[in-house]
Amino acid sequence: MLKKTVLNLTVAAALSIAATLPAIAADTYTQTKYPIVLIHGFASSDQVLGFSTFYNIPDELKAGGATVYAAKLSGFNSDEVRGEELIKYLDNLKATQGHSKFNLIGNSQGGLTVRYVAAVRPDLVASVTTGHTPHAGTAPADLVSAVLPEGSPLRPIVAGVINAFASLMGGQADALAALNQLSSKGAAEFSQRYPQGQPASECGAGAAVVDGVRYYSFGGIGVSTNPLDPTDLTAGAVSLSYLGSPNDGIVGQCSSHWGEVLRDDYNWNHFDSVNQVFGLRSVFSSSPVTVYRAHANRLKNLGL
Repeated sequence: MLKKTVLNLTVAAALSIAATLPAIAADTYTQTKYPIVLIHGFASSDQVLGFSTFYNIPDELKAGGATVYAAKLSGFNSDEVRGEELIKYLDNLKATQGHSKFNLIGNSQGGLTVRYVAAVRPDLVASVTTGHTPHAGTAPADLVSAVLPEGSPLRPIVAGVINAFASLMGGQADALAALNQLSSKGAAEFSQRYPQGQPASECGAGAAVVDGVRYYSFGGIGVSTNPLDPTDLTAGAVSLSYLGSPNDGIVGQCSSHWGEVLRDDYNWNHFDSVNQVFGLRSVFSSSPVTVYRAHANRLKNLGL
């Protein structure tokens, strides 16, 4: 009887002590101060076939303690239009969820969109991160512009077909505005209006902090990275427009530079950068999920 009483007291004491200890097993690796908002790029949305465009990335960020949102913007339009849509989305989150600022992570054209928001509403933004973003434009957009120059009778016809398709995805559609934004000429004009974080040289780095907003970028130079991935065919074909210079199948290596350049040579193509399709990529490449988690931890350690 005495042994049983002692055992019960010991167990009770252990449980009492355990209750006062912090939950050290909880994963807080990605628990940033400000929510992370993921922004998709051209011809995309927040989801593809019912899965996040950033495949498996939001779930893994949330598992580490981060608050994560994915904005749904117009897939075919300029970044001024898309940026105003994003501002409305962020203002709504601020009003309904009580957030004060956000860590914006934009993929591809989404990186241009978040730059616009940080430039005109820095009060909403703690950090800007652009992944595989065509800050200096893209060779394929330049090629399309050359084939369908302004004044060409085919230009509005092709744009009309794309706009009709885009309308099915929701949001405003202006294919010509999007095409202009992604060309080297349009990208240069955009950067003149919103230069925050612009590199000092063609393939250099820009200011890490502007108007209290931190700027980061990363990119890759993989093209055909996995024979089982159907998007490799697209990346491989489009990459020919770069005539051998390093690119990810859509965006040139140096074009991805903005603010503090974290890395520009991941063995990823443009689709691998958001862990698509279904995580297929080179077995010798870094995991996009791990890279996003590490960046969230970087932001957390900076108090963002």
